[in-house]
Amino acid sequence: MGERTTPGDGAARGNGRHQRLVVTLPDSQPEVVSAFWRGIDVFRPIALAYAAYSLWDRPHDLVRPALGWGVLAVLGVWTVFLVFHRRRRLSLVVVELLLAAGAILATRLVDSADAIEAGSRTLPAIWPAAGVVSAAVLLGRKGGFVASVFIGVVDLVEVGRATSNTVNNIVLLLLIGTLIGYAVDLAREGHTKLREALALEARVRERERLARTVHDGVLQTLAFINRRGAQLGGEARQLGGMAAEQERLLRALVSAATPDDSASTVPGDVDLRQQLGRYAEGRVHLVAPADPVLVPSRVANELVAAVGAALDNVFQHAGADAQAWVLVEDEGETVALTVRDNGVGMPPGRLDEAAGAGRLGASSSICGRLADLGGEAVYSGREGSGTTVTMRAPRAGVRGGRTA
Repeated sequence: MGERTTPGDGAARGNGRHQRLVVTLPDSQPEVVSAFWRGIDVFRPIALAYAAYSLWDRPHDLVRPALGWGVLAVLGVWTVFLVFHRRRRLSLVVVELLLAAGAILATRLVDSADAIEAGSRTLPAIWPAAGVVSAAVLLGRKGGFVASVFIGVVDLVEVGRATSNTVNNIVLLLLIGTLIGYAVDLAREGHTKLREALALEARVRERERLARTVHDGVLQTLAFINRRGAQLGGEARQLGGMAAEQERLLRALVSAATPDDSASTVPGDVDLRQQLGRYAEGRVHLVAPADPVLVPSRVANELVAAVGAALDNVFQHAGADAQAWVLVEDEGETVALTVRDNGVGMPPGRLDEAAGAGRLGASSSICGRLADLGGEAVYSGREGSGTTVTMRAPRAGVRGGRTA
């Protein structure tokens, strides 16, 4: 098995400060292909032994028996050579097919005309099938088909006419070459997809590691600079604003997908994390999962608008120094958004008073939107301890009791 090492989660190396992720990738050849090559190496000497037995068993049909044994000796040398020479190249397959063709045609010099007319076995017998299978394993179904056609044409030339035995042998060669080649093609395609999947997994895990590192270090530092800048005022406030902007951009960068990626993953859907990223600046902090939270664009627009209304309430009523956190949760069939602040809180009955006074930010912009989607918004908190609004809606949204 080959190995690819990628920095990431894994066993600690050295003094423990550096880690790397060890991802094991399969060999360049599928195991089934290696098994075919081993099978051919076993088949070739067995086929040669059968050819030698066939030549020994019919001495009365031979005109030049010495020539026949000489041809088999050449095939034997080639067989022994391939046992020790493990590299399989196109040139070796071509040479093997040419040797097989030469041995088949040599049958006309070794056998009598009556034996050939009667449909006797060719001099190499089934040995040429090794070359056909080798071409199929090396080149796939196209190579197996071409090699079987080549040996079939040579068989016809040797016999001189299309006898039933010759036609049967040609059909068997075509089936063997094409089907084995097709099986090898499927194995290689599956092997390639497996390697791509493992490489993608390694990249995803590395990206997650980098995201954790950035979140634990750089993002927290930028958030601290932003808070201190707001507290100090003056030029420090401007510096804090720049840090907040960089924090927002960096959060979007280490997220698992861009808006274009999300759209291409599920047509018509958008990544809710990216849509909410516009609020992640200043006093607002976005906490989102590493994977895309894909929802239909209509649902995303309603949820983003509801979060915007909740944040407007934070800015207007929670106090000048209040911070807000937006938590995004993917619950499978539903999506949950939580907006929490550390402001002055909300006394009991405030929402009813606001609705009665005509201020519809909570009842209409938030609760109304969630109700239209088939979800709900729940407020909690008490005076002096901040406010939390939890919004939960079906991923697809509903309208009029029917899935959108």
